[in-house]
Amino acid sequence: MTEGDTRNSQRMGPDSLGCGPHIPALSESSRPLRQQIFERVRAAGSIPRVQVAKELAISPATVTTLTSELIEMGLVEEIQAPRDGESGRGRPAVALGVRASAHLVAGIKLAERENTAVIVDFAGNLIADLAAPRQSQVMELPALVETIDDLLARICAKAGITRDALSAVGLGVPGFVDAADGVAHWSPILVARHVPLARAVEARLGLPVRVDNDANLVTLAELWFGAGRRLSDFAVVTIEHGVGMGFVLNHRIYRGARGLGMELGHTKVQLDGALCRCGQRGCLEAYVADYALAREATTALNWTSRETQSTNMLLESLYDHAKAGNAAARSIFHRAGRFLALGLANVVNLFDPELIILSGERMRYDYLYANETLAEIQALALNTGRPVPKIEIHAWGDLLWAHGAAALALSAVTEGLLAPGREIAAQ
Repeated sequence: MTEGDTRNSQRMGPDSLGCGPHIPALSESSRPLRQQIFERVRAAGSIPRVQVAKELAISPATVTTLTSELIEMGLVEEIQAPRDGESGRGRPAVALGVRASAHLVAGIKLAERENTAVIVDFAGNLIADLAAPRQSQVMELPALVETIDDLLARICAKAGITRDALSAVGLGVPGFVDAADGVAHWSPILVARHVPLARAVEARLGLPVRVDNDANLVTLAELWFGAGRRLSDFAVVTIEHGVGMGFVLNHRIYRGARGLGMELGHTKVQLDGALCRCGQRGCLEAYVADYALAREATTALNWTSRETQSTNMLLESLYDHAKAGNAAARSIFHRAGRFLALGLANVVNLFDPELIILSGERMRYDYLYANETLAEIQALALNTGRPVPKIEIHAWGDLLWAHGAAALALSAVTEGLLAPGREIAAQ
C-alpha cells in the first residue's frame, strides 16, 4: 500500500488463526520464558514444539519441559497438525494449541449511546456478543455499576453460562482512565471525577475487573485480533463522540508514566479556541468530534430550531447537505478535515509509526480521509524524503471496542497465571 492509501476491511485482520501480538523473541527477554512460549502458541493458533524452539532460539528440550508444565496447568494441549505433501502414513504430526476452554472472560464497553459486551474463550474465540442502547448518558457511580451488572447478566445468559464461569472482566469507558489503578479521572458518562471504577465494579460482580479508556480498547483489539498483530509500532485514532488515540510501542500498548498518555483529542490546536467538553479550550476534539460538528452546523446553517434533535440526526442532515453541494456544510467538514490532518501530522512527527488506523463511527464520513485531508498530512509532516505512514480506515462498529476489553481481560488472566507477582500493566 502506498502513502495515503485507505481501505475498509471486513474482518479483524489478516491472520485466520490465533490471537494476540506476534512478538519477536529478543523483545520478550523481560517476560518469563514459560509465558513467552504460551503467548507464542496463542499467537500462532497451532504450532509444533520444534517451531517454538526455533522462533525463541531455545533448545527443544527446554520447550518440551516448559510446555509439559503448561499442559499440566491445563492452558495448552496437543492437537493433530496436518502434514503437507505426505500420504498420511505413520504417526500424525502433533502441534500445540491453547486449551480454549481453560478460561472465559467478558469484555464490556460503555459508550454515550450504546453499550456492548462479548464473551471469549482463552484462545480468543467469540462465544457471545450483545449490544444494548443506553438509557441515560451521564450517571452516578451506583447506577453505572448497576448497568454493568445487568449487561453482564444478559451476556452470560446469551452464552449459556453462569457468572462464576468467568475468570475476569475487561471494562472500557470514554475519558481519562488510569488503567493501573482502575480510576476514571473524568468520563462523559460519569457525574463525578476521580472514580475508583474497577474497585466498585469488582465489589458488585465478585470478579477481577480491569478498566481502560475506549481508545486503548480499540488499539488492543487491533493488536490482538486485527491489523496490528505483526506490527511493532502503530497508532489508532478514534473519532466518534470524542477523539482518542492508542499507541503501540514495541508490540505493547503505551500509556505513559501515569497511565494517562496519548490523549490526542486534548492536544491543543488553537490558543483560546473552541470550548472542549473536557472544560479547556482549543483541543483538537473541539473541532473534529460529533458535538463540534453539531455546534458548527447550528451556527453556520442557522439550525437553531433543530437544537432538540439528536447529535446523530444533525450530523446525518449536515452530511446530506454537504453531499448535495451546500457550501456552508462542505466548509464545516473541510475545516474539520484540516484540523484532523494537523493532529495526524503531529502523530507522524512525534512517533513515526508504521501504520495509522482511523477507526470509529465517523469513518463513514469520507471527509475525514478525503484526498485533500491526506495531502495535508503529507504537507504538514516533516519532509524527510520518505513517505508518510500508511493510513487505513477500519470502521468495525461498536463490538470492536468490547473485543478490546476482552483482550484486556485475557492479558490480565495470562499475567496472573504465568507471571505471578508482576504488576499487570503491559498488554
